[in-house]
Amino acid sequence: MDLKTKIVASVGALTVATTPLTTLAEEKDEHIEKLIAQMNVVEKVGQLNLPGVGAALAKQDQLAKLKKDIHSGRIGNLSNVFNFEGKRMLQREAVENSRHGIPLLFATDVIHGYKTIFPIPLGEAASWNIEAMEQSARVAAREASAAGEAWTYAPMVDVSHDPRWGRNMEGAGEDPYLSSLVAAARVRGFQGDDLSQPDTILACMKHYVGYGDVQAGRDYHAVDMSERRLREFHLPPFKAAVEAGVESTMSAFNEINGIPSTTNSYLLRDILRDEWGFEGFVVSDYTAIEELIHHGTVKDAADAALQSLEAGIDMDMVSDVYVDELPALVKSGKVDMKLLDDAVRNVLRVKKKLGLFDDPYRYLDTARFKELNEASIDSDLAYQLAAESLVLLQNENQVLPLSAGKNIAVVGPLAEAKRDLLGWAICTGKWEDMETVKEGIERNNKGGNVIYAKGCDFDDDDRSGFAEALEAAKQSDVVVMVLGEAWAMSGEATSRSDITIPGVQTELLAEIKKLGKPIALVVMNGRALALQDESELADAILEAWYPGNEGGKAVADTLFGHNNPQGKLPVTFPRSVGQIPIHYDMKNGGRPQDPNDLKNRWVSRYTDILNTPLYPFGHGLSYTTFEYADAKMSSETMDSGGSVELTVQLSNTGEREGTEIAQLYIRDLVASVTRPVRQLKGFQRVALKPGESKTLSFTIDEEMLSFYRRDMSWGTEPGEFQVFVGGSSDAELMTSFTLTE
Repeated sequence: MDLKTKIVASVGALTVATTPLTTLAEEKDEHIEKLIAQMNVVEKVGQLNLPGVGAALAKQDQLAKLKKDIHSGRIGNLSNVFNFEGKRMLQREAVENSRHGIPLLFATDVIHGYKTIFPIPLGEAASWNIEAMEQSARVAAREASAAGEAWTYAPMVDVSHDPRWGRNMEGAGEDPYLSSLVAAARVRGFQGDDLSQPDTILACMKHYVGYGDVQAGRDYHAVDMSERRLREFHLPPFKAAVEAGVESTMSAFNEINGIPSTTNSYLLRDILRDEWGFEGFVVSDYTAIEELIHHGTVKDAADAALQSLEAGIDMDMVSDVYVDELPALVKSGKVDMKLLDDAVRNVLRVKKKLGLFDDPYRYLDTARFKELNEASIDSDLAYQLAAESLVLLQNENQVLPLSAGKNIAVVGPLAEAKRDLLGWAICTGKWEDMETVKEGIERNNKGGNVIYAKGCDFDDDDRSGFAEALEAAKQSDVVVMVLGEAWAMSGEATSRSDITIPGVQTELLAEIKKLGKPIALVVMNGRALALQDESELADAILEAWYPGNEGGKAVADTLFGHNNPQGKLPVTFPRSVGQIPIHYDMKNGGRPQDPNDLKNRWVSRYTDILNTPLYPFGHGLSYTTFEYADAKMSSETMDSGGSVELTVQLSNTGEREGTEIAQLYIRDLVASVTRPVRQLKGFQRVALKPGESKTLSFTIDEEMLSFYRRDMSWGTEPGEFQVFVGGSSDAELMTSFTLTE
């Protein structure tokens, strides 16, 4: 069966009902159609042109050319104009001096905050707090819109199973279900209920699609996968974003199965528009149309423009290929005017939804910009998300929480860091006045003494600071080490072949371990790391990610027990880079390893390391303990089209109040195609006081049991299903039911 005929009605367990699409003719807007009819080819192509500005405003010759191109209609959108008054000046040029007065659309990367910087998206995902993530996107939209930005290149919704890839920090991890919830929440946060309101911004789901599966974990590299894997793992978050109303899509840099995403009409037209009903516009990634020449699928820039427009790319980011090549292609008849008009229509419709035709300066209100500059950051929400994103990976000997009044050695290159707390892509975020982890420890350690030593840097072999660090540790009752990656080590173009903590940081940890002092390790990073050595050297490990403006304060308060850790890993932490790709929802294979018989060599295993991860997806400890019991199904069978209910008792068996994230996983035991060993299908965040118990209820319906069957149709098959519930993907409490015909 040809791939293009295998269009199914839904993707994943988060599908909502769709209504039949109206035809383009029925959707046409009279104002937009009149504009298109009046525009010449250069002006039309200009609406598809998105050049970057950067520092051009400061250079008179470049500024003059920019204004000339806007005046002529050659430029209809601009990226990365960082000067507010510069935006107003350029908008004035477009609205008051160009022939049709079509407003410019200003865009930039608002990844995890604009002025208020929240934890990196991967860190936010560790909170599993969907509502709070929507609120953080809402705050970012209010701030960015006040600064003149109408469009953000976010959310990144790529699912990734390879922590070598630096862009893990922008996403929500490895699971399509959790990633789908986060994608929809962030779209709602950015775009609000009414995109025409001046405090909303246009969201852009990226990178469509499969970019998280780049070979060797290298940015800009190739992707090759089956359609089953594409639909099971990578498409669901994009589908969820479309259902949440996202109005722009960014195509991915990568090829997928031999076809660059930029020219993949199956993805851009058949699935995105025809199957899902996406109505916004599609923008290429940065210079991606020009890069088709390097892919080797086009002969020149003109061919790149032709293939991209035909495939469904409405807007060219930065490469100037459209603006340079399309006019001649239209004149020669190689590009049909209707095809060009369709792309222009897609862009203009979104500009109208943003309210730019009603008020081109709605994002350029000087009074709002002044208020933004004078306003404080949203420290409460930033603190909440920073605290909730912290994951307690281990806590041997109950080293944490710390007691005040002790001699505490604080060691490591991130202990006094400020800029590194924010991570990559921080817009106008400031760090000069932020509290560091060391300062937070000093604030909390009343009556005690804090001895600080940096010890070493991030990624060199300089050990000259070891002696000072060892001396500080000798004088202490407990050592807090703050290690990890510098902020620039995660993000775009930061793929790493070695995902251990860089430099000699772990060597310093090993030297301090020899002193026999209790050690609490705080790790900051933008990806899952291989922490096998650190897990053996440190008593406690607190994963902090890059926690944002309030991160230093939140980390220190949590170390002292003022916050009880509640975060859960949205990604699997491997023991070694050799286990990659590793994720919890893998397939069983024909020779799975028996965990009770690790010596059998004739099974799927490594000879030098365990198959299991160091810390599984969903893992996260607390300063209290939780117990799951009495998992019961409302029925042993479930009729087709019906549902069953799982109840389980969750108890706080410790001495502190805490929040547990109870996770529901399902396994289909027998199917027409191989199925994952388990899949996340639901979770609940539950706060319990010491000794308190609650009965949790999960409703399991047929949609949660659906999958792509052998013929690639979406639906269920009768049979037995196992249901697991617990505090991680390793949950052992299990019950089962049977789906009947």
